[in-house]
Amino acid sequence: MNKLTPFHLAIPVSNLEKSREFYRDVLGCKEGRSSEHWVDFDFFGHQLVIHFKEINEDDKHINSVDGKDVPIPHFGVVLEWKTFQKFSKQIRTKDINFIIEPYVRFEGKPGEQATMFFKDPSGNALEFKSFKDFNQIFAK
Repeated sequence: MNKLTPFHLAIPVSNLEKSREFYRDVLGCKEGRSSEHWVDFDFFGHQLVIHFKEINEDDKHINSVDGKDVPIPHFGVVLEWKTFQKFSKQIRTKDINFIIEPYVRFEGKPGEQATMFFKDPSGNALEFKSFKDFNQIFAK
């Protein structure tokens, strides 16, 4: 397996200041460079940039997975198991409206994983997940 390097992701936000506060104060991401139209964040070791843009709700879709409505598109990170547990407890204290509450999928099976979904203030869907065994991230 190749060494993983940080990804770069730029997303639209309809309210730059509310989104800045969400990523910085709610999720705890360190703020980097910024302008009046965009802000860089250290998103769990990755580069996330929020850019001001009016958002069209018609572009949002869902896909049924395990009987739950998973928002499409979505993004996030895979955390260590203990880090996920700690983060999910912390995020519950931040007045987050979960799309999908933290739970474990495929329990006792290949690819066992914890996951949760929620949106930022501009409606961008985020998924945080963790695998009991990182070697099974792509298990069938």
